[in-house]
Amino acid sequence: MSAAPPRPEEPLIPKRRNTELLLSLFAVAIAMFAYANVGLADNGKLPAGMWGYGAGLAAVVVVANLLIRYAAPYADPLFLPLAIFLNGIGLVLIHRLDIYDSETFAALHKVDPVKYHTAPTGSTTNQLMFTALGIIGLACVLLMVKDHRILQRYAYISMVAGLFLVAVPAVLPASISSANGAKSWIRFPGGVSIQPAEFGKLLLVSFFAAFLMAKRDALRVASRRVFGLNIPRGRDMGPIAVCWVLAMLILVFETDLGVSLMFFGAFVVLLYIATERTSWLVFGVTAFIGGAVFIAETVPHVQQRVNNWLHPFNGEICAATAPAGTHCPSDQISQSIYGFATGGIFGKGLDQGRPWLVGFAKNADFILVTVGEELGMVGLFALMMVYTLFVMRGFKTALLIRDNYGKLLAAGLSVTFALQVFITAGGVMRVIPLTGLPMPFLAAGGSALVANWVVVALLIRLSDSARRPLPPAIPLSDDELRAMRLAAAQRMPSNAVPGRHAQPAAPQGPDGPPRPHPLAQPGLGQSGLGQTGLSGPGGPGDPTPPGASEATQAMPVRPAGAAGSAGAGDPTQAVPAQPRGYGEQTMMRAGEATQAIQTTSGPDSEPEQGPTESYTPVFEDEEDDVRTRQTPAPGATPGDAPGRPGPSERRYGP
Repeated sequence: MSAAPPRPEEPLIPKRRNTELLLSLFAVAIAMFAYANVGLADNGKLPAGMWGYGAGLAAVVVVANLLIRYAAPYADPLFLPLAIFLNGIGLVLIHRLDIYDSETFAALHKVDPVKYHTAPTGSTTNQLMFTALGIIGLACVLLMVKDHRILQRYAYISMVAGLFLVAVPAVLPASISSANGAKSWIRFPGGVSIQPAEFGKLLLVSFFAAFLMAKRDALRVASRRVFGLNIPRGRDMGPIAVCWVLAMLILVFETDLGVSLMFFGAFVVLLYIATERTSWLVFGVTAFIGGAVFIAETVPHVQQRVNNWLHPFNGEICAATAPAGTHCPSDQISQSIYGFATGGIFGKGLDQGRPWLVGFAKNADFILVTVGEELGMVGLFALMMVYTLFVMRGFKTALLIRDNYGKLLAAGLSVTFALQVFITAGGVMRVIPLTGLPMPFLAAGGSALVANWVVVALLIRLSDSARRPLPPAIPLSDDELRAMRLAAAQRMPSNAVPGRHAQPAAPQGPDGPPRPHPLAQPGLGQSGLGQTGLSGPGGPGDPTPPGASEATQAMPVRPAGAAGSAGAGDPTQAVPAQPRGYGEQTMMRAGEATQAIQTTSGPDSEPEQGPTESYTPVFEDEEDDVRTRQTPAPGATPGDAPGRPGPSERRYGP
């Protein structure tokens, strides 16, 4: 047996892991520079825990980079640095707000030490701990999900689990699920609380991708065209109707506009991406706006948020003019507008503003006010560019990946991330009503931060599949090639059932034995296909060609000019299997076609002898090119054209 040839090496494609590590460390350096700036602006000294936070964030970077080198070496090199940058800036902003809480407590403790006796713990340490948990979640996803297509198998399980996580706060008592008017939390003993919708949205995106991949052809069908829009059929409106009903139920029972908008918006955008029908976007946006307007008129909490959005200064006016004890609307939106206006273009500098005036949500969705006031419009635009770059790399992954489920999953994760940024920033900037969603990676909170790191892990896995080169072709040894040819020959219909597709024998000529069928001549029908009805050395089912001792030996070829001397037992006179799909179609010999032309058009239309050009596709053998083949004389056998050489060698097999 011949030895197998050496395995070819993988293509040399840059993996960019060193670039990823350097960019991540650069992001850590920027965060530590901002951290030091906060301390110097506060008391002229470096923060006490600066080096500890810096070392912890650098350790997170190194661990994540080593993990990606092992589990996803071809991943996009920008996902990790961008996430580290956003997470580090979030730690700085949370620390800046913790300083104010500590100073406020110290002032209140001096006034009333009995009432204010417990110092606030601060959120910076907890946020760093949640960052470590997020990296653990990233590691679990990369190590457990070797191939993203595995998630497609659990599409309906993801749907059930996702809907359960989104809906479970609505059925729990308000004492353990309500916060600031919205029922979107689950509180456990010991002060631990989670927001299950942050994880439910990831499961629902996976289900949306699998469902739309399977149903997109049906959803593309349009019944009629109205005002330039392709109106879908009525029975195809079911999926979007179900999602609309679920979104409205979330809005009614949980009074959470952010989760409802993100849930329904992700489905509508994925539906548009899968079907390329603009009409789905129009129907989705129209249906959600109509339902939200109706619920805003009937649900008090949603109505209050809409009124605060339409009249942001009513709370401030009420606080200044109404008698003491009057319940006034919230003035958070008006304070955020003042904060953005105070920051101007370049901002007042870290720890130089007053972002705490927005109230209790200063380190949640209103943390963006700290960026606008202390870093200005330049810092705010830079932050939005980082978010935009993250979403853009997600869409690039969706374009590069090869399977449709991966495309929709990458696009869905990117759309969900972009919608969360837009909903949160739009609420703070008074573009849309306030929703209460946390700003990704910036806001304090464990559920949102861990869920965002899971999004990063999934995008890293998807980008690794998109950028990974295809496996190189492995050359086969002679023994493997011979076995493959024999297996392919045995699967051919002409060898499986002898005589099953054989054509009737050619009629006997007036002067001798039967003339050969036109398909039996060399070069037409003998390019590696077995002869129907022939019995090889091993019997009728033997795939060995006639006259050959093994399947790779050359097939015997009739010499040129010997058409009339061949007897009925000549194997080259056998009729090959007729390809399926031809039906009752027959092929006339060239001589018979010439005689038919003479009969119908007269003797003057006899074609000239000599070489002519024929518009026929070229065969695989360049020596047997029918475009330069000489036309045979009338009455002659097609294989008797003078000067036409037979095929050099033909092998039996694939």
